Amino acid sequence: MDETMSGKACLITGGTGGIGLVTARALARRGADVMIVGRNPEAGAAAVAELRRAGAGGTVEFVAADLSRQSEVRRLAALAADRFGRLDVLINNAGGMFRRRTLSADGIEMTFALNHLAYFLLSDLLLPALRASGRARIVNVASGAHRGVALRFDDLQSERGYVGGWSVYKRSKLANLLFTYEFARRIEGGPVCVNALHPGFVATDIGVRNKLVPSWLWRLVSLAAISPEEGARTSTHVAASGEVEGVHGKYFVRCRPAQSSPQSYDVDAARRLWSVSEAMTAAPRAAA
Repeated sequence: MDETMSGKACLITGGTGGIGLVTARALARRGADVMIVGRNPEAGAAAVAELRRAGAGGTVEFVAADLSRQSEVRRLAALAADRFGRLDVLINNAGGMFRRRTLSADGIEMTFALNHLAYFLLSDLLLPALRASGRARIVNVASGAHRGVALRFDDLQSERGYVGGWSVYKRSKLANLLFTYEFARRIEGGPVCVNALHPGFVATDIGVRNKLVPSWLWRLVSLAAISPEEGARTSTHVAASGEVEGVHGKYFVRCRPAQSSPQSYDVDAARRLWSVSEAMTAAPRAAA
């Protein structure tokens, strides 16, 4: 039987489609008060309507925000803290792949800005609200794509060798894990647990959204993909299952703890990434 989430406040980035929307639906059906975040107001309105039709037991709302912009991350964090007072679950799910190197409004390479720094900054800004819940969870949606790469600290903004964007995406997913493990060390023993996960290769539009690959090729590759419903099972499990209560600093695959790549356990790299991320977001850290 599914655990109830009645009275729990949950925020899900990238919640208007794909596994983010399916995860939001699962939590809403269990009674959670759900805030979904995305860039497109029309997609947000449609997602809210879908969740309500699906039988949401708590409140459902949408916030429009471009999380590649640090000012938008800060605005979202302030709004969520004001709206909920305390937060029980934060799911960092928003992300993207970009065929060509582009810069965010803050002048940061887009993949690094959206896939890593948004996780880093939003989690830190919401840590007081998460601590206020007494028992909260941060869920970082990473990827098995993190394997086979290491961070290039002399080129975190991918100014050299940006070909197609896939290797840049892979490094951003490695950054998700290094961040998760370092964050877990820094808040060890507190009321907030942080874990990461690989949802599987999911049939979404991420490969064509920014023209990473031709649409015909993505459709062909997606024949081997799992559905968003299957992909969201691990996100939902890590966010809501009683089996994960108190579990901290782990990487989940198919709803079970798993080993990530050797590079992801590099403590020195994790600390260095934390320091660089702290400087790039220019904000005091709650997870000191």
